Amino acid sequence: MKKLLGYILSPFSILAFFLVLLIFQPIQWICYRFFGYSAHKRSVDLLNLCLLRTFNILFNRVIFINKQNLPIGRPMIFLANHQSLGDIPPLIYYLRKYHAKFISKIELTRGIPSISYNLKYGGGANIDRNDSRQSIGEIIKLATRMKENKWSAVIFPEGTRSKNGQVKTFQVGGIATILKKCPDALLVPIAINNAWKMVQYGYYPLSTFEKMTWTVLEPIEPNGRPMEELVLEAENRIKESLGQTP
Repeated sequence: MKKLLGYILSPFSILAFFLVLLIFQPIQWICYRFFGYSAHKRSVDLLNLCLLRTFNILFNRVIFINKQNLPIGRPMIFLANHQSLGDIPPLIYYLRKYHAKFISKIELTRGIPSISYNLKYGGGANIDRNDSRQSIGEIIKLATRMKENKWSAVIFPEGTRSKNGQVKTFQVGGIATILKKCPDALLVPIAINNAWKMVQYGYYPLSTFEKMTWTVLEPIEPNGRPMEELVLEAENRIKESLGQTP
Protein backbone atom coordinates (compact mmCIF):
# COMPACT_ATOMS: atom_id res chain seq x y z
CA MET A 1 0.00 0.00 0.00
CA LYS A 2 2.85 2.42 0.85
CA LYS A 3 4.43 1.82 -2.55
CA LEU A 4 1.12 2.17 -4.38
CA LEU A 5 0.42 5.49 -2.65
CA GLY A 6 3.98 6.49 -3.47
CA TYR A 7 3.25 6.21 -7.19
CA ILE A 8 0.32 8.58 -6.70
CA LEU A 9 1.85 11.11 -4.31
CA SER A 10 5.52 11.17 -5.38
CA PRO A 11 4.98 13.44 -8.41
CA PHE A 12 3.39 16.07 -6.17
CA SER A 13 6.18 15.83 -3.57
CA ILE A 14 8.95 15.89 -6.17
CA LEU A 15 7.37 18.81 -8.03
CA ALA A 16 6.97 20.76 -4.78
CA PHE A 17 10.60 20.03 -3.86
CA PHE A 18 11.94 21.40 -7.13
CA LEU A 19 9.58 24.40 -7.11
CA VAL A 20 10.97 25.32 -3.68
CA LEU A 21 14.52 25.10 -5.07
CA LEU A 22 13.61 27.31 -8.03
CA ILE A 23 11.81 29.90 -5.91
CA PHE A 24 14.64 30.24 -3.40
CA GLN A 25 17.43 30.57 -5.98
CA PRO A 26 16.76 34.30 -6.62
CA ILE A 27 15.82 34.85 -2.97
CA GLN A 28 19.22 33.55 -1.87
CA TRP A 29 21.00 35.67 -4.49
CA ILE A 30 19.26 38.87 -3.36
CA CYS A 31 19.85 38.13 0.32
CA TYR A 32 23.54 37.37 -0.14
CA ARG A 33 24.39 40.12 -2.62
CA PHE A 34 22.54 42.96 -0.93
CA PHE A 35 22.23 42.02 2.75
CA GLY A 36 25.13 39.67 3.51
CA TYR A 37 25.64 36.47 5.43
CA SER A 38 22.89 36.79 8.07
CA ALA A 39 20.12 37.44 5.54
CA HIS A 40 21.41 34.68 3.29
CA LYS A 41 21.48 32.23 6.19
CA ARG A 42 17.89 33.05 7.14
CA SER A 43 16.82 32.42 3.56
CA VAL A 44 18.60 29.04 3.63
CA ASP A 45 16.93 28.14 6.92
CA LEU A 46 13.51 28.91 5.43
CA LEU A 47 14.42 27.03 2.24
CA ASN A 48 15.13 23.88 4.21
CA LEU A 49 11.97 24.20 6.30
CA CYS A 50 10.00 24.29 3.06
CA LEU A 51 11.97 21.33 1.67
CA LEU A 52 11.29 19.14 4.67
CA ARG A 53 7.59 20.06 4.47
CA THR A 54 7.48 18.50 1.01
CA PHE A 55 8.01 15.17 2.80
CA ASN A 56 4.63 15.72 4.46
CA ILE A 57 2.94 15.52 1.08
CA LEU A 58 3.80 11.83 1.27
CA PHE A 59 2.36 11.70 4.81
CA ASN A 60 5.89 11.13 6.09
CA ARG A 61 6.67 12.52 9.54
CA VAL A 62 9.87 14.37 10.42
CA ILE A 63 10.59 14.25 14.16
CA PHE A 64 13.68 16.07 15.47
CA ILE A 65 14.53 15.34 19.10
CA ASN A 66 17.07 17.49 20.92
CA LYS A 67 17.01 17.18 24.71
CA GLN A 68 20.67 18.14 25.06
CA ASN A 69 21.74 21.46 26.52
CA LEU A 70 24.11 22.35 23.71
CA PRO A 71 26.24 25.48 24.09
CA ILE A 72 25.73 28.58 21.98
CA GLY A 73 28.93 30.27 20.90
CA ARG A 74 31.09 27.17 20.88
CA PRO A 75 32.08 25.27 17.73
CA MET A 76 30.56 21.79 17.46
CA ILE A 77 31.01 18.85 15.13
CA PHE A 78 27.73 17.01 14.60
CA LEU A 79 28.39 13.39 13.63
CA ALA A 80 25.41 11.69 12.00
CA ASN A 81 24.76 8.40 10.28
CA HIS A 82 23.67 8.89 6.67
CA GLN A 83 20.59 7.25 5.16
CA SER A 84 19.34 9.46 2.33
CA LEU A 85 19.47 12.93 0.80
CA GLY A 86 16.42 13.61 2.97
CA ASP A 87 18.73 13.63 6.00
CA ILE A 88 19.97 17.11 5.20
CA PRO A 89 17.02 19.60 5.28
CA PRO A 90 16.01 18.73 8.88
CA LEU A 91 19.65 19.01 10.01
CA ILE A 92 20.05 22.45 8.45
CA TYR A 93 16.74 23.75 9.78
CA TYR A 94 16.73 22.33 13.31
CA LEU A 95 20.42 23.06 13.90
CA ARG A 96 20.12 26.57 12.45
CA LYS A 97 21.10 28.44 15.63
CA TYR A 98 24.42 26.58 15.66
CA HIS A 99 25.35 27.70 12.12
CA ALA A 100 25.97 24.10 11.04
CA LYS A 101 27.98 23.82 7.80
CA PHE A 102 28.42 20.76 5.60
CA ILE A 103 31.32 19.07 3.88
CA SER A 104 30.04 18.36 0.35
CA LYS A 105 31.27 17.03 -2.98
CA ILE A 106 32.46 19.84 -5.22
CA GLU A 107 30.28 18.48 -8.04
CA LEU A 108 27.20 19.64 -6.11
CA THR A 109 28.27 23.29 -6.43
CA ARG A 110 27.10 23.28 -10.04
CA GLY A 111 23.74 22.86 -11.71
CA ILE A 112 21.32 22.45 -8.77
CA PRO A 113 19.07 25.46 -8.06
CA SER A 114 19.40 26.84 -4.51
CA ILE A 115 21.53 23.93 -3.29
CA SER A 116 24.56 24.77 -5.46
CA TYR A 117 24.33 28.45 -4.58
CA ASN A 118 24.23 27.73 -0.86
CA LEU A 119 27.18 25.34 -1.11
CA LYS A 120 29.21 28.03 -2.89
CA TYR A 121 28.44 30.90 -0.55
CA GLY A 122 27.13 29.37 2.68
CA GLY A 123 30.51 28.81 4.32
CA GLY A 124 30.88 25.02 4.14
CA ALA A 125 33.64 22.95 2.54
CA ASN A 126 33.36 21.70 -1.03
CA ILE A 127 35.86 18.92 -1.61
CA ASP A 128 37.22 17.17 -4.67
CA ARG A 129 37.45 13.51 -3.71
CA ASN A 130 40.08 12.97 -6.39
CA ASP A 131 42.36 15.70 -4.98
CA SER A 132 43.41 15.04 -1.39
CA ARG A 133 45.37 18.29 -1.10
CA GLN A 134 42.35 20.34 -2.16
CA SER A 135 40.06 18.38 0.18
CA ILE A 136 42.27 18.86 3.21
CA GLY A 137 42.69 22.55 2.38
CA GLU A 138 38.93 23.07 2.16
CA ILE A 139 38.33 21.33 5.48
CA ILE A 140 41.06 23.42 7.13
CA LYS A 141 39.38 26.58 5.81
CA LEU A 142 36.07 25.38 7.24
CA ALA A 143 37.71 24.66 10.62
CA THR A 144 39.21 28.17 10.61
CA ARG A 145 35.79 29.70 9.97
CA MET A 146 34.34 27.56 12.75
CA LYS A 147 36.96 28.80 15.18
CA GLU A 148 36.64 32.44 14.19
CA ASN A 149 32.84 32.62 13.94
CA LYS A 150 31.86 29.93 16.49
CA TRP A 151 30.17 27.95 13.75
CA SER A 152 29.55 24.21 13.69
CA ALA A 153 29.92 21.45 11.11
CA VAL A 154 27.85 18.40 10.16
CA ILE A 155 29.80 15.34 9.05
CA PHE A 156 28.58 11.96 7.81
CA PRO A 157 31.58 9.84 8.90
CA GLU A 158 30.34 6.72 7.07
CA GLY A 159 31.34 8.42 3.84
CA THR A 160 28.33 7.08 1.91
CA ARG A 161 24.65 6.48 2.49
CA SER A 162 23.35 3.30 4.09
CA LYS A 163 20.59 1.80 1.95
CA ASN A 164 19.12 -0.32 4.76
CA GLY A 165 19.75 1.80 7.86
CA GLN A 166 22.66 -0.30 9.15
CA VAL A 167 25.37 2.03 10.43
CA LYS A 168 28.70 1.61 8.65
CA THR A 169 32.14 2.09 10.17
CA PHE A 170 32.93 5.75 10.86
CA GLN A 171 36.00 7.29 9.24
CA VAL A 172 38.28 9.58 11.23
CA GLY A 173 39.84 11.80 8.53
CA GLY A 174 37.73 14.95 8.27
CA ILE A 175 36.95 15.03 11.98
CA ALA A 176 40.63 14.85 12.89
CA THR A 177 41.45 17.67 10.47
CA ILE A 178 38.81 19.94 11.99
CA LEU A 179 39.78 19.18 15.57
CA LYS A 180 43.43 19.86 14.85
CA LYS A 181 42.56 23.38 13.71
CA CYS A 182 39.61 23.88 16.08
CA PRO A 183 40.54 21.84 19.18
CA ASP A 184 37.80 23.20 21.44
CA ALA A 185 35.01 21.85 19.20
CA LEU A 186 32.45 19.64 20.96
CA LEU A 187 31.49 16.33 19.31
CA VAL A 188 27.73 15.75 19.10
CA PRO A 189 26.37 12.43 17.73
CA ILE A 190 23.02 12.46 15.92
CA ALA A 191 21.10 9.22 15.25
CA ILE A 192 18.99 9.28 12.08
CA ASN A 193 16.35 6.57 11.97
CA ASN A 194 14.14 5.39 9.09
CA ALA A 195 15.05 8.18 6.65
CA TRP A 196 16.24 5.41 4.32
CA LYS A 197 12.72 4.03 4.14
CA MET A 198 11.48 7.07 2.22
CA VAL A 199 13.76 6.02 -0.67
CA GLN A 200 13.64 2.27 -0.17
CA TYR A 201 12.15 1.86 -3.67
CA GLY A 202 14.53 4.42 -5.19
CA TYR A 203 13.62 8.02 -5.93
CA TYR A 204 10.41 6.96 -7.65
CA PRO A 205 8.18 6.02 -6.11
CA LEU A 206 9.02 7.53 -2.76
CA SER A 207 7.57 5.68 0.20
CA THR A 208 4.69 7.04 2.24
CA PHE A 209 3.57 7.08 5.89
CA GLU A 210 7.11 6.73 7.25
CA LYS A 211 8.06 8.01 10.71
CA MET A 212 11.57 9.43 10.45
CA THR A 213 13.50 10.65 13.48
CA TRP A 214 16.64 12.68 14.09
CA THR A 215 17.84 12.35 17.70
CA VAL A 216 20.63 14.48 19.17
CA LEU A 217 22.63 12.35 21.61
CA GLU A 218 24.82 13.26 24.57
CA PRO A 219 27.83 15.35 23.50
CA ILE A 220 31.40 14.05 23.77
CA GLU A 221 34.19 16.25 25.15
CA PRO A 222 37.43 15.58 23.23
CA ASN A 223 39.72 16.38 26.19
CA GLY A 224 42.76 15.35 24.18
CA ARG A 225 41.61 11.74 23.80
CA PRO A 226 42.76 9.69 20.78
CA MET A 227 40.72 10.53 17.70
CA GLU A 228 39.89 6.90 16.91
CA GLU A 229 38.48 6.45 20.41
CA LEU A 230 36.30 9.55 20.14
CA VAL A 231 34.86 8.62 16.75
CA LEU A 232 34.23 5.02 17.82
CA GLU A 233 32.35 6.27 20.88
CA ALA A 234 30.14 8.45 18.68
CA GLU A 235 29.53 5.54 16.31
CA ASN A 236 28.61 3.19 19.17
CA ARG A 237 26.22 5.71 20.73
CA ILE A 238 24.39 6.08 17.44
CA LYS A 239 24.19 2.31 16.98
CA GLU A 240 22.85 1.86 20.51
CA SER A 241 20.23 4.56 19.94
CA LEU A 242 19.10 2.74 16.78
CA GLY A 243 19.03 -0.66 18.50
CA GLN A 244 22.03 -1.95 16.58
CA THR A 245 24.91 -3.89 18.11
CA PRO A 246 28.01 -1.66 18.62
